[in-house]
Amino acid sequence: MHDLEFEHLHVSAEDAAVNEVAWAADNVELTTVGIDIGSSTSHLMFARVHLQRLAAALSSRFVVVERKILWQSPILLTPYRPDYTINVDELAGFIGGCYAYSGIEREQIDSGAVILTGEALKRRNARAIAELFAEEAGKFVCASAGHHMECQMAAHGSGAIALSRGRNATLLNVDIGGGTTKFALIENGRVLATCAIATGGRLIVEEEEAGLTRIEAPAQEIANELGIELRLGQALASTDRKRIAGRMARMIMGLIDLREPGELARRLMVTQAWPAELANKAIDAVTFSGGVAEYLFKRETRRFGDLGPDLAEELRHALAHRRDLAPVWDPGQGIRATVIGAAQFSVQISGNTILIADPHKLPLQNLPVLACRFALDAEIAPGAVAADIRAALARADLVEGESPVALSFPWRGDPSHARLHAVATGICAALPRTLQEELPLALLIDGDVGKSLGRVILNEVAPRADVIAIDGVQLKELDYVDIGNPIELTNVVPIIIKSLLFR
Repeated sequence: MHDLEFEHLHVSAEDAAVNEVAWAADNVELTTVGIDIGSSTSHLMFARVHLQRLAAALSSRFVVVERKILWQSPILLTPYRPDYTINVDELAGFIGGCYAYSGIEREQIDSGAVILTGEALKRRNARAIAELFAEEAGKFVCASAGHHMECQMAAHGSGAIALSRGRNATLLNVDIGGGTTKFALIENGRVLATCAIATGGRLIVEEEEAGLTRIEAPAQEIANELGIELRLGQALASTDRKRIAGRMARMIMGLIDLREPGELARRLMVTQAWPAELANKAIDAVTFSGGVAEYLFKRETRRFGDLGPDLAEELRHALAHRRDLAPVWDPGQGIRATVIGAAQFSVQISGNTILIADPHKLPLQNLPVLACRFALDAEIAPGAVAADIRAALARADLVEGESPVALSFPWRGDPSHARLHAVATGICAALPRTLQEELPLALLIDGDVGKSLGRVILNEVAPRADVIAIDGVQLKELDYVDIGNPIELTNVVPIIIKSLLFR
């Protein structure tokens, strides 16, 4: 017994247990890890993600409401061997040490993302690196980020996408890493175009007493153009270092201007150049991310034997003398921009109008999402639908027919047979190898036409297609999905959406 000056309530153990169950029904907490293995550096980050059910009655969707960084690793210079492979044992030791130092056990990890980017993808044992995480494959998204995808990831992770959306601005994000420089033109939070060139801060590495220990092919090509001899074990003169960095900076500045690249830059492009129609596009600001941005914004002063500080200095000088250029904004993230977080979960339940050709093929895990926005006018052109899918494949750096994908698009307008047949024809025209290899053809549609579209494909366009047509699902680019087994009686399918989670 005790006296207090205000009314109060004692909560019984039974009531507390009920409250806890009620909270758990609408809230999910996940421990996640994001691992980035890049051209120059590798690092990882542990985070706790709090997801909450949307307030709408009986909603089956959970969204991230809070994300807390638990531990960030130091930056590791990606360990390369002389035979142009990555030292998997050293990399595994680094990752194991990070778990030990952070105090987080592997069993505690609910989800995660492993991203291989840039020069790391070219190494002959890139697959062996990804297989380091094979035993956790069910909960990890393992993505080999090609150049276009890496451009988008850097734009998201740097904060440029959010900055563009928040200020209704057109931004050009320039991510300068160790092996490549990635560009993303962003308008009101939407990526309009991407391109990349093989210029970066770690294409040459020099150690104090050993001379040059790493000479990548693009650096050799630039040096040849300038008449500079590069030889392993030989020191690089400071004047030659400055000339190579200056030539890289001029090529980067040309692409910042959205110009057609010159002859050397054209040879070093690792994607197509900017589309010609962007030549006169007005840009509100230029943002920089990647390892070299740390020097550009003076957040880093140490030298690691590469061209990073020299390239930043040349760019700073070039930017200072360009009065006609848009202002430079710091988007917030530099070297950790490529993959800031891990995977978040968003759980959705499909609508009732679904078609699954072979339920025994389910469940499917970690399908990359191709987000399309078809021009669903009164008369739909199958060729335009096919072109949109091919463009989505290119943005995701995916080769059609090598692995299954999830095709996502919103449906608008009348679900007439002619319109459905036109979309079905376009889809099948864009994915011939997928159909030939009998890979799952997953169609995830924001609209109530899943079963109808699936039937048109199976009965009229591609009778042998392994169609999984599910409606009532909303997805976006850089998502990955798990498609679960159909739930009996209700005839719905659970969809787990794994989104790369950026700041």
